[in-house]
Amino acid sequence: MRSLVIMGILGAVIAAMIRPPFVQGEESGTDEALFAVLRVRMVTEQIEGRDVADPRVLAAMRKVPRHRFVPDRLRPEAYDDNPLPIGEGQTISQPYIVGIMSELMQLRGGERVLEVGTGSGYQAAVLAELANEVYSIEILEPLARRATATLRGLGYGGVKVRAGDGYLGWPEAAPFDAIIVTAAPDHIPQPLVDQLKIGGRLVIPVGEYYQELLQCVKTPKGLLRKSIIPVRFVPLTGEEVKKKR
Repeated sequence: MRSLVIMGILGAVIAAMIRPPFVQGEESGTDEALFAVLRVRMVTEQIEGRDVADPRVLAAMRKVPRHRFVPDRLRPEAYDDNPLPIGEGQTISQPYIVGIMSELMQLRGGERVLEVGTGSGYQAAVLAELANEVYSIEILEPLARRATATLRGLGYGGVKVRAGDGYLGWPEAAPFDAIIVTAAPDHIPQPLVDQLKIGGRLVIPVGEYYQELLQCVKTPKGLLRKSIIPVRFVPLTGEEVKKKR
């Protein structure tokens, strides 16, 4: 028992030593190196350690600096195993959820994808490492503006972000090879199904009090749905959602 306690204490000390100190604004080179250590550990323990196996997804999540997508005061917690608030009543998803949803999209590199719910922009940056074209819709204009600035500052200026009602999708850019939704409606929005190619994948949390993450594949006869895991997302909002209730 004593050895377990000692090991626990040592682990806490080591974690404290490699957790970067809070720095307002841009990090120094030393800070970035420390964040890189935490990022690798995040992928190894939280994502690969939970059976996300797509090497392209793992590589993308080792590369994208999650700490740049959270408020300055929360940057020391950016690689922890939990979601974090980003303002406007929204959160950046738990790293594992980003990993599993990205893997379920089954991207190989040449696709055009749509994200509903830009939020911080982190998922969009991961998608930019995995696909050819990324379109992302955020219903809250302040978040859309902030995510656009963050993505551009990190070299992801090719990601197209706009403020709007994600329930309606992005029809002028359709059809999409894959669509990911990072907020939960109580049903699958038909406009998103319409904008998906035959053979395309829709990854979406669905439900109100009980939510489940679905992977859907569009076939000529309709959607094939597979339930993956129970989840908890903020609800999908917008005028179109209200009309369907």
